[in-house]
Amino acid sequence: MTTTSIPGGRSAAGRTRQFFWEEAVQDWESSRKDGRRPEFSEYVARNLRALREGVGREAGTAPSMRFVHRVLLQDDGSDRLPDRYVAEHHTLTLFGLHQHAASEPVHQQGVGLGTACLLLRRSEALTQAAVERRLIEAATAQDLHELVQHLHRLVSLLRQAGIGLDYTRLFRELTAWDGPDRNRVLRSWGLQYTDPGTPDPGDEENAGRDRTPYWRTFDPDSPDAGAHLAALRSGTGREPGTVAAMWPYHRIRMASQWRDKGSLTRDLTAEHTALTLFARHQQTRHRRMHVAGNSPGTAAGLLAGKAAASSEGKAGTAALERRFGVLLTSADADELAMHLRSFVPLLNQAGVGLDYDLLRTALRTWDDPHRPDAATGFRQRWDRDFHTAASS
Repeated sequence: MTTTSIPGGRSAAGRTRQFFWEEAVQDWESSRKDGRRPEFSEYVARNLRALREGVGREAGTAPSMRFVHRVLLQDDGSDRLPDRYVAEHHTLTLFGLHQHAASEPVHQQGVGLGTACLLLRRSEALTQAAVERRLIEAATAQDLHELVQHLHRLVSLLRQAGIGLDYTRLFRELTAWDGPDRNRVLRSWGLQYTDPGTPDPGDEENAGRDRTPYWRTFDPDSPDAGAHLAALRSGTGREPGTVAAMWPYHRIRMASQWRDKGSLTRDLTAEHTALTLFARHQQTRHRRMHVAGNSPGTAAGLLAGKAAASSEGKAGTAALERRFGVLLTSADADELAMHLRSFVPLLNQAGVGLDYDLLRTALRTWDDPHRPDAATGFRQRWDRDFHTAASS
């Protein structure tokens, strides 16, 4: 009879069957409910050994794994295995490595890879830099094969630290890796890893607040300052949340379900853009370029004042005013970001700072349909700031 590959481990006859890692959890739980010492049955133990035999082998070439696959093959004469079958093979071998010698099931629903790495960092089994290096190596893998190699090393560390992982989620992510949904997978890992956690219920003052933004804590004298700024600049023009090198610098709070889904929100987009602009602005400067109160209007006005006092005179001032006027007419946040990218190098050259808290808010709300008057308000305030600073 011909079988088909159907999502969710569902057979052609419509019968749903759990993935093996889900069966293993149910098997372990059933022994505990029966009053016996929690342990895996011989069926599960035998198949776990079979999974480890498949490590390093191509999908479909490990006969002992045939009976633990739940993604069915389509009998269509094709020589190419379905992506979901290949992803399941890798997920099974990773699960086999992770579960080896563990006293409890390692498949833990809801624990994504980013969350697992966050727990690994907090366990202090490795330094923060070591955890981030391994996560970034996985996130920058060029293809599924390379990703799996990095995950083998990560899973071994998770096993040693006693940290579980949602293997059903990982299966879906491996399936998506070589397709158009990779960015959503990357964003979910990054958002999970940078999750600041739920504030203390008794801490009403900080409940719901973001952590201190990176541009406020940046230390120009730090020996790592140049590397940090380079990591942030690498995100210029890239989709927010998908640049692994930037993950350690994100500070926003976000609902857990949005993090897990890798949602591209206005808050994330605004912070991403502000971070990349700050990195370009701060480059080669030994004084922090985040200056509270300096709106783009104030900064442009200060530039105009410098131009007026230089050999450029009125012509330089007029050119800056025209450029700033174009920025004010931005129709949406994307256009605003584009103009800011050409404006920030001028501020860098002149050593004029900018309020990045204010800039992030403007990028977040400029074209927010729930705040239709936001852009108009910014335009009016920044225009006043420009003329005040230019004439001072």
